Amino acid sequence: MTLHNLASQTALKLPEVTITQPFGDGCDVFKVMDKVFMLSFHLEGKAAINLKVILDDGAMLRDIYPYIRAGWHMNKQHWITVYEDDELDESLVKDLVLNSYELIVLKLKKVERQKISLLRTTK
Repeated sequence: MTLHNLASQTALKLPEVTITQPFGDGCDVFKVMDKVFMLSFHLEGKAAINLKVILDDGAMLRDIYPYIRAGWHMNKQHWITVYEDDELDESLVKDLVLNSYELIVLKLKKVERQKISLLRTTK
């Protein structure tokens, strides 16, 4: 499965996720309650996604996986870019998408977090 398909399918299963294209065609912006948690685009001829990460996790992930780099056009400490690669670990990508979503959900207003929690329990 391609990086974009895997990331999109994972993200769209989560509650209150929307996709916009504020930067035009070719860059899908995934949001939860209007807060960005993933960008999907092509860079240097390769599929890529930007994801939010815990501060210390970004450096560790970049050290371990050659297809993960500092977030392109994002805060380099809080975002990573994952590139399409033959060695891509699909379960890692799913986990990274979910973790990015969760980091944003933690910053939402209490009532928004409660709504997401309720939506998760009804599935």
